[in-house]
Amino acid sequence: MSNDATNREYDAMLAGALCLDVIPRFPDTGATQIAEIMRPGKVVNMEEAQISTGGPVSNTGLNMKTLGNKVCFCARTGDDEFGVLTIRRLQASGNADGVHVVKGADSSYTIVVAPPGIDRIFLHCPGTNNGFVPDDLDPTLIARCRHFHFGYPPLMRHIYENEGEDLREVFRIAKDAGATTSCDMTLPDPDSASGAVNWRGVLAKTLPYVDLFLPSIEESFYMLEPQAFLEMKREHAGAELIDFFTPAQYSWVADEMLAMGCKIVSLKSGHRGFYLKTASGDTFDGMGAAQPGDAGNWSSRELWAPAYQAPQFGSATGSGDSAIAGLLSAFLRGRSIEESLLYAVCCGLQNVQVLDAVSGIRPWDETTATIAERLPTIDAHIDADGWRWHEEAGLWAGSSDPLNAP
Repeated sequence: MSNDATNREYDAMLAGALCLDVIPRFPDTGATQIAEIMRPGKVVNMEEAQISTGGPVSNTGLNMKTLGNKVCFCARTGDDEFGVLTIRRLQASGNADGVHVVKGADSSYTIVVAPPGIDRIFLHCPGTNNGFVPDDLDPTLIARCRHFHFGYPPLMRHIYENEGEDLREVFRIAKDAGATTSCDMTLPDPDSASGAVNWRGVLAKTLPYVDLFLPSIEESFYMLEPQAFLEMKREHAGAELIDFFTPAQYSWVADEMLAMGCKIVSLKSGHRGFYLKTASGDTFDGMGAAQPGDAGNWSSRELWAPAYQAPQFGSATGSGDSAIAGLLSAFLRGRSIEESLLYAVCCGLQNVQVLDAVSGIRPWDETTATIAERLPTIDAHIDADGWRWHEEAGLWAGSSDPLNAP
């Protein structure tokens, strides 16, 4: 690790979308469709509501803090009551000097509708996130951080407008400050302005400045092939598509992203776990202040960690952000790629057992102990030639991964 990396004050800056989450708890009625619970004129009896900061700035950042990292934040919020509460909660966990309070503006909020056994619905107001621009970044503050993580461009209008020029500028600024970089996405609404963006073009100009690209399989496939994605949705009656993507499609999507210039690609997959593919080690040169602890171990890999079985289920809200917090925390500690994947799925497990996105994550030592228990996993349905299960690692390895070498 370079002196520059060890001398930086913060492990990570978390930038991008920030909101306040209001999460009402639904009683478990056994319903399987939202229409069984919510319809016009019906009074729905609820249990307590949980209020939490949300979005990747909060979810990934606060969970990284719990895992032992020193973090700082960069985002926009209003000076309304939601904004005051949001700022107060961030200040309790890290440096919030990079959060700009916009006078008279409405803060972003999300109402999370998550009945047991039914996929979540998010009622989201972008608020001040729509106004985020590269000038909101403080390069001198980024230069005090080993790593820079930016999340949810599809929910930030200025960031995705103009063919993503501002998104590229965000990452150019971070790279010029010497930080290693990562980006998380969310699924664009096909019926919104974000859904009409040429995301393949945006990624082509942005990913050369992104070291770790950390979207989900659905988000990635939509951004590369929106018409094919929508056709799959129609074929499967609007269901989540995670179960219908083949390992070959995962490999193709990852290869497309790596060819655009990033070094490491994840395809988060909910109950199917966490897929990761990496470029060759020589491309890691110049990544920034938080390069892999062992570049050879991270080079030319294709691995898939199945999700752990949860003994109880609260909500999947923020599960992807939590998995990223686990992955980045292990990466920043110089852990191997195999270990880092297990931290990702373990933090995902911790997250889904509670209602909100941050209270379930345990400190680093407790998370490490949980991984050592070798908990039962969910079948990821990796039915493809060349993929092999490795019991000792607790991972699937693709046909060309070194784990499969004779």
